[in-house]
Amino acid sequence: AEHQHARYNPLRDDWVLVSAHRVKRPWQGQLEKPPPEDVPRWDPNNPLCPGATRANGEVNPQYEGTFVFPNDFPALQPDAPEPDDSDHPLFRAAPARGVCKVMCFHPWSDLTLPLMSLAEIRAVIDAWAELATELGASYPWVQIFENKGAMMGCSNPHPHCQVWASSFLPNEACLEDRTQHQHLSQHGMPMLLEYAEQEARRKERLVVENTDWLVVVPYWATWPYQTLLLPRRHVCRLQDLSDSERDSLASIMQRLLIKYDNLFEVSFPYSMGWHGAPTGRYLGEDCRHWQLHAHYYPPLLRSATVRKFMVGYEMLAQAQRDLTPEQAAERLRSLPEVHYKQRAK
Repeated sequence: AEHQHARYNPLRDDWVLVSAHRVKRPWQGQLEKPPPEDVPRWDPNNPLCPGATRANGEVNPQYEGTFVFPNDFPALQPDAPEPDDSDHPLFRAAPARGVCKVMCFHPWSDLTLPLMSLAEIRAVIDAWAELATELGASYPWVQIFENKGAMMGCSNPHPHCQVWASSFLPNEACLEDRTQHQHLSQHGMPMLLEYAEQEARRKERLVVENTDWLVVVPYWATWPYQTLLLPRRHVCRLQDLSDSERDSLASIMQRLLIKYDNLFEVSFPYSMGWHGAPTGRYLGEDCRHWQLHAHYYPPLLRSATVRKFMVGYEMLAQAQRDLTPEQAAERLRSLPEVHYKQRAK
């Protein structure tokens, strides 16, 4: 808790330097602007709103729940040509095809997930599972991710996420596939199932839990208030969740995200995403080593205006953090589960 040490991340097979004593140092670096609190519920110029016109000229329907549409500026396209053959091993290229979709969570721009009802969050989870099934029928990797807040590169103030399906396994997927397969081979139990059982027993990094799920600040966390959302039973993919597990997932997501917002009483920015067993051609293979999980990576460190930057040592040597995972978990755990905006009312 007081002295620097390194912690091993078995999921990524790397290390993070923990320097707890540095959290006391004064801050004179960049300050961020808190997110605006006056987002209009509907804006005809916001391309994600019902009835708004998007950049490609299409008009959104007057949707009342979730709404999925092809990304107008996709990073992956299904018909990209093959790259030219390389004339040297140091200049290799490979095919990269896929599809990119955008999913709006709700028709109102002034809502975020923690302010939505449990039924509305459950509808988001069901839409995620449907997309994972649909795209996973042909693509080996379906990445569901949400960038929340302008600080994380979100260009539209509207509750939404993105879903990118690719013809290849991305780097993080390949890495987690290798480490989880190795752990099952050596220890006879899926890594993250064993990890969840250990964290549920130890409690020191536990943030919230219910019958089916738990959220921890992982022992190897890199970002200040990073969390890992884990199911208690062995489940490989999002679409494999039962009805009751989807209900309890909606509940624990709401509780976690309310705590995030309550930490600095601001709409808490983060990047989050689901990782599960590969799909497509992998659907017929043995993927028992995989355990479904979601990563939350929030950048705020000391307040709504002070963030953690991954620079210098982190970029050139290895990840480093000041606040220990145990301290971060205790702060999150102690926060109320009623949203600060609702308490004010």
